[in-house]
Amino acid sequence: MNGKSILSWQQYEAALDPLTKELSDAARWIQETGQRVVILFEGRDTAGKGGSIDMFARTLNPRQCKVVALSAPSKREQGQWYFQRYTEHFPSKGEITLFDRSWYNRAGVERVMGYCTDDQAEAFLRTTPEFERHLVEDGMLLFKYWLCVDQDKQEQRFANRIDNPRRRWKLSPIDVESRTRYDAYTNAREAMLAATHTEWAPWTLVDFNDQSVGRLTLLRDLLDRLPDTELPPPDIDWPDLTHEPRREKYGVLDPIGNYPVTGG
Repeated sequence: MNGKSILSWQQYEAALDPLTKELSDAARWIQETGQRVVILFEGRDTAGKGGSIDMFARTLNPRQCKVVALSAPSKREQGQWYFQRYTEHFPSKGEITLFDRSWYNRAGVERVMGYCTDDQAEAFLRTTPEFERHLVEDGMLLFKYWLCVDQDKQEQRFANRIDNPRRRWKLSPIDVESRTRYDAYTNAREAMLAATHTEWAPWTLVDFNDQSVGRLTLLRDLLDRLPDTELPPPDIDWPDLTHEPRREKYGVLDPIGNYPVTGG
């Protein structure tokens, strides 16, 4: 986790454990009833989108759950219908798609950083509610989360990325520029919410100044908004072995030596 929390790691894991069990039950319900689930994770840089998605992905079957984090559009994609490169990643029956940023790039980073025109951004805000209405009316379960972070926390997390070689890969030249446009991102977010927070596809804002608490809050909210998903576990015929358990045998190659560890 990135930054301090009011929860210790042990407290966080203890609180997360029953929620991930519920999430596993929900995933089985989604699969067995043929639901299609899309979850959008949006927010400022460092808000905690990646860690939240990882919380889901570590629990769910990767054959059922797909994470989508698209790079900048190619020249060909720039000539397509704007939503096209996102719709091709939508789930089939029984599947879940987690978007690490989504079509709402147009309302946020593209608008603030000048990657689209004001006319394109305004057209997006006008058309998105109807686009999402079609998804929901077709039976898709669509959840839109915005992860909130104050600028002082954002600065602390940027500093952590600079100082931590395992996290430096998350920094980009865009991050340097975006730090000077905090208010512009606020204005863009408010315009986005005003235009696209609808009865059929509402936004949910979650405080992520404490990322541990934020993850628990988000997961609890999602589970509460799904129907009662507990299903009886399937019966699995699991006969006993007819012989003593066998050790691995190697002929062509042996395993490499173990990592040197000392007893605890």
